[in-house]
Amino acid sequence: MLDLTAGQVHRAADGWHAVLRIGAVEHRIWSKAPPAFGTLYAAELPFDRDLEARAYAARRLWRAMNGRAPGPAFHQLSSRRRERLSAAIRALDAYREGGSYRIVAGVMFGKKRVPDRAWKTHDLRNRTIRLVQSGLALMRGGYRKLLRPERRDK
Repeated sequence: MLDLTAGQVHRAADGWHAVLRIGAVEHRIWSKAPPAFGTLYAAELPFDRDLEARAYAARRLWRAMNGRAPGPAFHQLSSRRRERLSAAIRALDAYREGGSYRIVAGVMFGKKRVPDRAWKTHDLRNRTIRLVQSGLALMRGGYRKLLRPERRDK
């Protein structure tokens, strides 16, 4: 049985948002009208580039609601990718707080590794700049790419 407590359903300008926790999995649902018990619902899936992910999510929700194991997530980030994203966000935070690339590198990699001389050509400087740029790209909307798996049929 689904438990829709007041803290899990919110009204927004675009409709109603609900978070259903079924077992250990959270399912996020959007509806034009407020959710009601005893009502049958249908999933609308636009034929866009996210169709495959949306259909997979709808299937997982249906399975969970019917007492079946939802199955694995659509795609998972590798631990290396998660570490790089975390580093990029931390580097961006330090940079946006006013830290220079040298200060950000000291925070990220340790002050002992940041050279006093030859900073302009040091590998850590280039690495720090790339991390900050990756963080900026995520902040500017690139985070949406995390929701889609890499396409192999390019």
